[in-house]
Amino acid sequence: MSEIFLKLRIKEMLEGKMKRYIIFGIVEVFLVVTGILIALSINNWDIKKSKRTDELKIYENISNRILEDKKELQGVIDYNKRLYMKYQFANQIISENDRSKLDTLIRIAPELLDYSDFNRSSNVYQNLINSGELKLLSNTTIITLLQDLEEAYIYLNRMESIHPQFILDYIGPLILNNIHLSTSIAEKPDELYTFQFQNLFFASIDLMEEKDEIYKWAQGAIGAISLLIEEEGKQ
Repeated sequence: MSEIFLKLRIKEMLEGKMKRYIIFGIVEVFLVVTGILIALSINNWDIKKSKRTDELKIYENISNRILEDKKELQGVIDYNKRLYMKYQFANQIISENDRSKLDTLIRIAPELLDYSDFNRSSNVYQNLINSGELKLLSNTTIITLLQDLEEAYIYLNRMESIHPQFILDYIGPLILNNIHLSTSIAEKPDELYTFQFQNLFFASIDLMEEKDEIYKWAQGAIGAISLLIEEEGKQ
């Protein structure tokens, strides 16, 4: 009997030891897997943090660029408006055939040779595409607004090329063949009151009104982008 009990005892001990080995093995595998998952999680977090840092840096660069554009835009808007007001006044003088303001008309007329100019040969959106940085941006609204700003710049570049060409082709000959710029004296003052001369002011005013709309379109897009970038920095 004692031998039977001894064998049973040995068997139980062996089975218990095997169970402990199995448990230890399971625990060891669990710890290894958990460690791997934690390492992967930390690595993914580091990658996300790095991408976010890069994204915020891009937003900062965009902000710096468009704020410079916004400042310059305000300058050309103001200059365009000053010329616009003078042209409107000259147009009124011609419409009323007010000969008492001939000297004023002679002073304003040469300013038809002046024009506001805001020309962008490159823009933020296209630069982001070319550099591959666009794919790092997660805010789709900012991307859409940058596209909108690009459209405004393309349209504006076209208008800014039309205006000086119009001056060269039509305004220049009439002004330079009539008015002495150094003395503000008109060789043919009556021609300043003709519909042909008034048309120069009409056409210039139309150009300037259209340019003003585009200036403000671009300015509005810049303002919206700046606000969204500011919000991104707070997140």
